[in-house]
Amino acid sequence: MSPSHFYPIGTPGQPWGAVELDQWRARQVRQRSYADDVLTTIEQLRDSFDLATYGEVVYGDEHFPLMAVRSRYWQPGLPGVLVTGGVHGYETSGVHGALRCLQQLAPRYAGRVNLLVAPCVSPWAYERFQRWNFDAIDPNRSFREASPAQESAALMELAAPLRGQLVAHIDLHETTNSDESEFRPAVAARDGKTFETGTVPDGFYLVDDSANPQPAFQQAIIAAVQQVTHIAPADAQGGIIGSPLVAHGVIHYAMTALGLCAGISGARYSSTTEVYPDSPRATPEQCIAAQVAAVGAVLAFVS
Repeated sequence: MSPSHFYPIGTPGQPWGAVELDQWRARQVRQRSYADDVLTTIEQLRDSFDLATYGEVVYGDEHFPLMAVRSRYWQPGLPGVLVTGGVHGYETSGVHGALRCLQQLAPRYAGRVNLLVAPCVSPWAYERFQRWNFDAIDPNRSFREASPAQESAALMELAAPLRGQLVAHIDLHETTNSDESEFRPAVAARDGKTFETGTVPDGFYLVDDSANPQPAFQQAIIAAVQQVTHIAPADAQGGIIGSPLVAHGVIHYAMTALGLCAGISGARYSSTTEVYPDSPRATPEQCIAAQVAAVGAVLAFVS
């Protein structure tokens, strides 16, 4: 990245300190309401599900209750499925896809699957269309012991008692043009590194766990989603976002080693979805529908 295109906070080659962090925070503007968009919708589900506050994110004078929605009749012996959205707050279809799954899919699988949904893991970031939390930490690299991210630590605590009961975990994400224009440059600046440009894949893809690959599971999701939106092709190097393509629309990451959300449950089947909302071939509604189709494929696969 040339000096003229360096991120507007910090000095090239020097990691951020407290001054730079404050400058970054000052640029984050609240643009939507977690209470209106998420909590109100969750409250409307109270008659059909068990609702739980599994933690609270506190940044200065801002307090965000972290909400989970759980099958009312949790039955021992049924497969458990964890659905998470909004780990990156700016990835809108993950949040609204998770909520829509509760409205549309969950009733079909009552008595067949134990369902636990955390629709918006990072509410501060949701309100600001931000990848990081208030402390300029990426929650999706922070799912590990003694996590520095409040959001990640709370979700891990929620999931911990269910290890052994959860058969599948699907974490709903997006890959956006702003990954290249804003968020990857910001990471480089924060860490005092040089930004190297990459490419944004045009289409939906999945991230499987390299330590526990489940190709049939991933392809079941791909087959469902491609009925709704297009699947990302390989780039000129034969991969997606720097990782080799291992199957149609699928790459591998080391989920637990990287501190990724999809690695927290100990489930046999895990996947991270990646929708591309900036594609000229997809609408916001298609992106939400793709997330719903992905979750529907998971529920069908395990039930």
